[in-house]
Amino acid sequence: MPPNRQQQAANTENYRKKRWVLIGVVVVLLILYGVVPPLRNMMNHIIYMFTTGNFQAVHDFIGSYGAYAALISFLLMIMQSIIAPLPAFLITIANANLFGWWQGALLSWFSAMVAACLCFYLARILGRDLVVKITSEKGLNNIENFFDHYGTHTILIARLLPFMPFDIVSFAAGLMPMSVVEFVVATGIGQLPATVIYSYAGGKLTGGAQALVTGLLILFAVAILISVLRMLWQERHKHQQ
Repeated sequence: MPPNRQQQAANTENYRKKRWVLIGVVVVLLILYGVVPPLRNMMNHIIYMFTTGNFQAVHDFIGSYGAYAALISFLLMIMQSIIAPLPAFLITIANANLFGWWQGALLSWFSAMVAACLCFYLARILGRDLVVKITSEKGLNNIENFFDHYGTHTILIARLLPFMPFDIVSFAAGLMPMSVVEFVVATGIGQLPATVIYSYAGGKLTGGAQALVTGLLILFAVAILISVLRMLWQERHKHQQ
């Protein structure tokens, strides 16, 4: 067998082993979820917090771990990136409120970067068929169509929009022929503005200010969305002429 074919066969076998290891880990976690009531109750509580968008519940949950609060926040960010679609901005706001705005921003930015890279590599290992089961086929198709038109700029644009599906973009990027460096740079730059704004606002949240700031953040997100869509429409219109 020629060397290049040997290498291809070795790579294929390596990916198969990694895929089976990941599947085995998932099966073990599911078994633990089913047979360990405290773990099941905690996971159900976490999912409930995110799906209801209850900022105070997320804040209190992270803060309840005291000296380990930063670690719990980090793990929550990893979890929300894999179990779609859970809003990461709740963790970002809670981090700023608990640790101070710039310390919270740094924690949120770093943990989101790790989560994004994890999704990227999972997609490379699992392949599209299994990624669809983790995310959603419709959402993945939409992101992939965006990649077809705008290439790696898709990452930067998606990261600038706070309510874009962070995890699906990361999974989709892992299925694209792009380098890890391109992905990391675009993700790091793209997510920074929203992280800083959310963190600064989160550090100021007190009592009734929460609803006001949340409304302002939504307006901010809508404004960015309109601006980006306008830019993309102008670019497409220019190519059609």
